[in-house]
Formats: sequence, structure tokens, C-alpha cells
Amino acid sequence: MAKALLTIFLLFFAFSSFVFPFCACTHGAAQAKGMFVFGSSLVDNGNNNFLRNSKARADFEPYGIDFPWGPSGRFSNGRNPIDVLGELLKLPSLIPPFADPRTKGRRIIHGVNYASGGSGILDQTGSATGEVMSLNSQIKSFEDITLPELKFQLGFRRNSRHRHHELSNHHLSKYLFVIGTGGNDYLLNYFRRDLNNRTTLSDFTQSLVSTLSSQLKVNLRPIHYVRLNRPVRLNTGVLLVQKLYDLGARKFVLFSVQVMGCVPVVRANVAAANGTCVEVMNEAAVLFNSHLRRLAGASRRRTQMPGSSVVYVNSYKIIRDIIENPTHSGFSETSKACCELSAAMEDGKGILCRRGGRACDDRSSHVFFDGLHPTDAVNARIAHKAYGSYVKAEAYPMNVQQLAKLSI
Repeated sequence: MAKALLTIFLLFFAFSSFVFPFCACTHGAAQAKGMFVFGSSLVDNGNNNFLRNSKARADFEPYGIDFPWGPSGRFSNGRNPIDVLGELLKLPSLIPPFADPRTKGRRIIHGVNYASGGSGILDQTGSATGEVMSLNSQIKSFEDITLPELKFQLGFRRNSRHRHHELSNHHLSKYLFVIGTGGNDYLLNYFRRDLNNRTTLSDFTQSLVSTLSSQLKVNLRPIHYVRLNRPVRLNTGVLLVQKLYDLGARKFVLFSVQVMGCVPVVRANVAAANGTCVEVMNEAAVLFNSHLRRLAGASRRRTQMPGSSVVYVNSYKIIRDIIENPTHSGFSETSKACCELSAAMEDGKGILCRRGGRACDDRSSHVFFDGLHPTDAVNARIAHKAYGSYVKAEAYPMNVQQLAKLSI
């Protein structure tokens, strides 16, 4: 089974980060100024369209079959969770992708999406999917390009005496900073390693969370830096949440890693699974997510990031609940992709939809649109749970609506 898993991950273009689609048709006052989004394909809304050598792209049919403007680069038949979340927050427009040359000037006022399919917490994670915008470069782009332009658009002239913290005190605290990443570090990094040179799952997870927690300025004892059989270069260049906090971010939304072991491409290609979920992969997700939830809980002490709040959204549980009780949620197909998948030897590697291929008619009843990514219906459910659930196992320690309304 281990050999079969290794084969799957050598093929994997894994993209894990949730994006939320929404329309500009809402009424009433916005509950947040906007969103800045970082992560991988589950939240990528088209950045990889503009990367010449990226193999992780969704800018072709049948992607976008239910999206108003057709294929947009979202890995879904329609919206992803960020679009829906923006609609619920009553934002006036979709969040534009950073790599789009048109994303400048007044278009950045309500936020920017930097997410790139194939990226992860560790810099080396994205190397298997061609050109990607690493998490390191995503945050660097926010700091070096977007932030100075945002200051200018909000009236902080480049030659004025205002400083970064003045912008953050008055403006950045009104934005949500959404982060969805981590799955690719397992699919494209840990599980691709030779079994003889691989550290334990627990140690690898601790190394990821140590990177995140140090970047969050959240002290999580007893997570230690670990000795790895094969060195993992920690993402020291990107200070992730800590770096964003230092730049003025105050409200954070962290999305969990999804049910990696239940996605169609894994079910279909791991013979030992016999069509069921591959629990060793889900165990990795659960382990990482448990630490991610602790990051949100630790932030409540406010000793290391005063004036900030962190919300953890358990998309793993939300999707797993659908899989285990589909009819209760209005779904019927939980294990197969809705679209016709590419062949293993094609660019999509059996994960992405075939270019111009067929899509199922009953898309709202499917959990997964392609071999890895959820349908519009599932993305909408995740966003609604993130926004309004009072169940701590789904949104912790509060929901996004409560976070948006907080005075910080």
C-alpha cells in the first residue's frame, strides 16, 4: 500500500486551499473592508493562469461551467469558498487575482487573492507542479507591491510622514486575512519521499506547525524543531502570519487541510483502499488540523499578537460530514469526480478535468468536481459554515461573521 501511495503522490498536482466565489449583487453595508487571500488551489482564483510554466491550471472547460464568466482559473464548476464568503460579507466585487496585470489602482481596495495551486508552507513543496507563486512570494508581493499601492489609494501618499502602523491601525484591521495551505506539503512533499529517507508523520507535522506557530508569534509548547532523516528547510523567508501581523493584519481566518484520503484520485488509484478513503492520509490531515486549531486557541491569550483574532475553519469536518451522511446534506455522489478526468499521462495527471471533457448533469449532488477539488455546492456549504456556524467543531473560537464585526 505504501508503494501505491508513493506512486499516487508522484503524479499529484495537489492543490489545497479553499477559495470563495461571490457576486457583486449583495445589498447592505459590507461587514469587512475586504479580504487578502493566501494559499493553494482550494483558494486560487486564477493566479496560475498568468504563470507561463504552471501545470496546475483550471482556465479551460469544463471548469467554470456554472460560473458567470466561464473558466476563470478556479478549480471548480463554479465558485470556491472565498467567493461565497465575500458575498456573505457583502463585499461589492470578487477579489481579483494578484497575477492579473489589471489588479492595481482602485481594484485592490477590497482585497487581493495571492493563492497559487501547488504551493505549500515549505518553499520546496511547489517544485513538482511547474511554476507556482510560493507562499513566500505571495506574502512578499503583498508587502512590496500591494501594501504601498493600498496606502496610496487610501490617501497615505508615498512621500507623507505616515508609517505602516498608522495604516494598519486605521485600515488593515478592517480586512480579513485568509490562509488556506498545508495539504500540498503532505501530497507533494512528505508522501513523495523515499520511505527510507522519510521522517515520521508526527515529526514532519510538528515541523510544519513549528513554522506556522513561530510565524504566528504563538508559542505552542511542546512543539519542537525536530531532527529529520532528510532535512526540511523551514520557510524562514516568509514569516507568514507573524509577518502579516507585523505589516498590520489583525483578523485571520485559517482553513484546515481537507479530507485528502477521500478525494477521487486517491480512492481510484490506491488498490489497497478498494475504493474507500485512505485513512493514513486522513490521519495526516487530522494531525495537522489539530495543531492548526490550537493556533487559533492560543491566539486568544493575546500575549504575542495583541489586538489580533484568529478563526479556525474545519473544512475537513464539514466535507467528511457530507461524505458520511450525504443525503442529509442533499448530496448523493461522494467518491467520484463530476468531470471527465485527464489521463495519467496528460498534463492533468488524472487529477484535473480533461480539457473540453464532459461534466455530469447533477453537479449539485456531487462532492468533488475533479479528482481533488470540491464542487460549487460543497464550497458554498464550507463558506456558509465558516461565516455563520456556532458549532465550535466547525468554526473556532468564533465564526467569520463574528470576527468581521469585532472592534480591534
